[in-house]
Order: sequence, then structure tokens, then C-alpha cells
Amino acid sequence: MAGLRRGEAPWHEMNKLLIRLIVVLYKVDRRKVFLLGATITTLGLILQITLVPFPLFTWLHSPLVRVSSTSNSLTTSLQLSLGQVRYWPLYQTASPVPFNTSAQALNEVQASPALSNSSVETLKKVHSVEGNATVSKRKRRKGRRRRRRKREDAEDELEVETPPPPPTPPTPLQRHVWSLSPNEALVYAKRELQNAPVVTNDSDLHAPIFKNVSMFKRSYELMELILKVYIYPDGERPIFHEPQLSGIYASEGWFMKLMEANRQFVTRDPEKAHLFYLPYSARQLQQAVYVEGSHNLAPLSHFLRDYVNSLAAKYPFWNRTHGADHFLVACHDWGPYILKSHKELAKNTIKALCNADLSEGVFEAGKDISLPETTIKRPRSPHRNIGGGKRVSQRPILAFFAGNLHGRVRPVLLRHWHNKEQGMHIYGPLPQNVASKMTYIEHMKSSKFCICPMGYEVNSPRIVEAVYYECIPVIIADNFIPPFFDELDWSAFSIILPEKDIPRLKEILVGIPLRRYLNMLANLKMLQRHFLWNLRPMKYDLFHMILHSIWLSRLTQVQIPD
Repeated sequence: MAGLRRGEAPWHEMNKLLIRLIVVLYKVDRRKVFLLGATITTLGLILQITLVPFPLFTWLHSPLVRVSSTSNSLTTSLQLSLGQVRYWPLYQTASPVPFNTSAQALNEVQASPALSNSSVETLKKVHSVEGNATVSKRKRRKGRRRRRRKREDAEDELEVETPPPPPTPPTPLQRHVWSLSPNEALVYAKRELQNAPVVTNDSDLHAPIFKNVSMFKRSYELMELILKVYIYPDGERPIFHEPQLSGIYASEGWFMKLMEANRQFVTRDPEKAHLFYLPYSARQLQQAVYVEGSHNLAPLSHFLRDYVNSLAAKYPFWNRTHGADHFLVACHDWGPYILKSHKELAKNTIKALCNADLSEGVFEAGKDISLPETTIKRPRSPHRNIGGGKRVSQRPILAFFAGNLHGRVRPVLLRHWHNKEQGMHIYGPLPQNVASKMTYIEHMKSSKFCICPMGYEVNSPRIVEAVYYECIPVIIADNFIPPFFDELDWSAFSIILPEKDIPRLKEILVGIPLRRYLNMLANLKMLQRHFLWNLRPMKYDLFHMILHSIWLSRLTQVQIPD
């Protein structure tokens, strides 16, 4: 070897090179070498998985396609293509044969006499695998789109199905009541209600929050035993049969949804019905008919007038009582105003309205129902953030209000109490620097009293929010009838303050004894269950409270014959 010194054997040079290599390897950080090798291996696997159209085992097990044809009609190269640059591994021994994914090309290859049976079978398998892969991808894409649409639909509309009651044999009392005509059943119920047994201790009902718990319990039992409601199928969506389940007007939507899904109280035979439901949404009517900025409610009112007239012309039930056994549920502020074009609709029907204002001449105390205005942000979880009010010793705020300054009451409230007294947290819209430290809900849970002044209309969602967040509501709205006023004793869990007493607000609140406040707070917590929407209605919940109030109103109209 030219590079060797005289007398130096070649293996000596090899030993030196080996020693140098060992020294270099010893000095190299082995962890870095291992990490580099792992990185290269991982990148290689990712590239193969990305570029290869099928799993690696398919390539390992795929048979070689041997073609020995010299046909003139098949002159282009045999490429088992699944894309622009993706190929199956093929072994060619002669003139290549074209492969297309179409059935015509496959038949042409199959018809060639020079192809062996194994080659044809291989081509069929490849064609089948490619076709199945394309179909499988298409199905997966359709499945993903279908699931995404279902998720999106679930956010906008909640499908609630009430399970049917378990089949039980009817009792003799049930058979007797079911044999009566609707009018006879109502007379029977009113007589039973007049002789209601006294309830002294009921585990299901908290007596202090009711005006007469014995009457309530008995009328509720009679409702479960007797009541049947017929829902008119007439009317097109979205105004009819399409409720909105979120927002501040959600109460009308939730009632409509749960009523139409109910199997206990709903009947398809109008001849058996004790009540008839007009299933329209005042909110949807406003969105569909009202011309923005026109300040004209006449088109909405005329729409309802024409709807009722069409029912009266088609069915005999309206004219039979002039609408006295019909009811509607409307939570929009315009609910009472859009009824005025039809005299019987405004005067005779049982109206469940959030805007329960006595001064407008539409809402009638004792017959109509004050509907709770519930704000639902997520229909799939209507109980979100409910409860969790702090202990009294951990409530540093005496009174709290935050909101827009519309209407006649709120500007007066701020003029007297904004930044005037310690413990009186009275704001317009909650300032950002305040909200960043304590949210609106946290303010309510940390306050002893929550002020609920009227806005443009007498009703306010803050009343129900105060119930949810365990803060004693202070209602300031003259001429307003609180929800379920005929059944609930609002003095047991709230303060109803005349508008003229706003300057004395703190004096009145501070003057409430601690024992009375604790009793009111305990009663408020027991009241919560009666103001809750449930995905499936539960006994004494908000759906049943509304329906019971309508049932009780119908009973008050019944005349017992001598």
C-alpha cells in the first residue's frame, strides 16, 4: 500500500483507525445519537403513512402482477393508480398493460387471451379495493357531515320526548271520572276542590310558600286525574309549533315544546278535552310579521284575529264557549297588545302572560296567569349556575342591581342610590372594571337582596334569576301581578315595594329582622323547584305549575248547578 511506511503492516493501520473510531464514539453524546435515530425513524414512518394509500401490510402482502401480453390494443403502461402519484408495486416482465378504474377497462383486460387467470383475479381485487376505499371515504365524510349537522341542530332545537307512563289498570275512581263528559268532570272537580282535605304535613310541598297548600295539593291531584288538553294542529311554522328555547322569552317556547310532547294531558280527541291550546309563539310572530322600525303592531294583531276566526269557522269548540276554555302562553312584551283586534280572544281566553300588567286592560287578575320570565342561555342545560348562594355571613352586599336604564323606574333608582351608600351596589350596565372582579351572577349570589325594577314593561327576568341564585327579590313595579299569585304567598320569600318608596329602599331593607330574612331565604330555596324547566317534566316543576294555574283558572269559571 502506497501510504504505508516501510515495515508497517496494513493491519496496524486498521487498528489505528478502529481506535480513533472508538474514541470518537466514546466522546459523542449517545443520547443525542439515539434521539437523532428515533427522529429519522419517526419521520420515515410518517412519510410512508402519508404517501401510501393503504396500510403497510397491504404492500407487504400484495401479490406481484406478472403480465406477459403483447396485445397491440394495450400499449400504455400498467399503472394501478389510486391518485396522481400513488402506485401499487408491480413487477413487469413484458409489454405493460394499462389499468383503469372503470369497468370497461377491466373487461378489456379480462378479455385479453394472453393474461393468466391469476393476473385477472389480481386486477379484480385491486379494482375492488380501490372502489371500496373510495366508497368508504365517501361514507366517512357523509357520516361526519351528518353528525355535525345533528350537533348543530341540537344546539338550536332540543328534542324532548316524555316517556309514556307505565301501563297500570285504572282504578274505580278513574273509570268513573273517565266516563263523565268534560263539563261533568269539571263540575265534579270543583265540588271536590271545595271539600279539599286539610294538609298538615306534606313531604313534597313546603307549606309556608303557598297561600293554601291544601287547596293547591287537591287541585293538582284533580288535574292529574282529569285534565285533557287538545292542541290545534292548524298553523304553519315558524309562528306555530316551533318554539324558541333560549333567550329571555324562553318560557313560552319551553311550555309549547313540553306540552306538545306530553302524553299524559294531551288528547287527540277534541270532544274529550277540557282545555284547548292555541300553539303560537309571540316571539316568532314578532320576528316573522313585524316590520322593523315601523312601531306598528296592527299586522301582528290582525294575524292572530284571522287565525282565531279560521279556527271558529273550522271547529265548533270556540263558538261553544266563545273562547272561555281556550288558553294561550305568550312571554314577549307585546303579548297582551297583539290580542286586542279580537274581542273574545282578549277578554274570554285564559292568558298566561309574562307582561302581567293590570293597567293595560287585557290581563285580568284571578282569571289570567302571570307567566315567569325565565332566561335560558343553553337549552341543553337549563339548570346551569342555579343555586350556590353564599351564606348570609358571606354576603357583603345589601342590595344589587345592574341593567339598562329604560322605563320610568330604573332612572329614579339610580338617581337615589348609585354610589350613594355603602352596601348599595346599584348600577346601570355593570361596569367592566366591576365585572372583571365579580360577575353578574356572583353579585347576585353575594347579595342579600336583588332589586327587580320594571323596564319598559312591568315584568323582569331578574325575579326568576333572584330565585335561581338565592337572592331575595325586591320587586318594584306598580300594577304588576307576580307569577302564580293565586297559589304562592310572595310575602314569604320576596319584598314587593311601591315605586314611591324607592327613596326609602335602604331603610326598608335594613329594617327587616334577621330571623325573618333567614326564613325568607329558606323559603326561597324551597321555591326553586317550582321555577325550573326540566328536559323531562317532573312533578311540581315549572311546566306543571303553569299548566296547573291554567287548570285552576278554568275551574273557577265552572258553575255548579243547584
